[in-house]
Amino acid sequence: MKGVLLLNENEPKKLFDKQVRIAYQQMAAVSYMKANKIQVEKLNPYQINDYYTIPHALLFDLKQTNAHLDCLVIPSQRTIEEFIQIYPARWLLLKSYFKEILFVNKSEINDLYGTS
Repeated sequence: MKGVLLLNENEPKKLFDKQVRIAYQQMAAVSYMKANKIQVEKLNPYQINDYYTIPHALLFDLKQTNAHLDCLVIPSQRTIEEFIQIYPARWLLLKSYFKEILFVNKSEINDLYGTS
């Protein structure tokens, strides 16, 4: 399966800076993707990271490449809730490029953060 990873640099905010939050989410998501045999698809050759943190940028690259992929991997429902509420039409468009939306098991992220 081929997929894209969407992280949220603002979630969760417990005492960690942005880089640490991204690193924890990325570790959990990459572990999840390996376990489920999901290959990260890089849509933009100029993109520095193998993940997106801005849904608008992801949507832009999807439109540019006209890529239709197997899955969008997101650390948690909370990661995308605000975007869905503010931009429901864009969320529907974004979802249309994927066969399914997969959420990483919350316990994996909690284990990495040392929270419950």
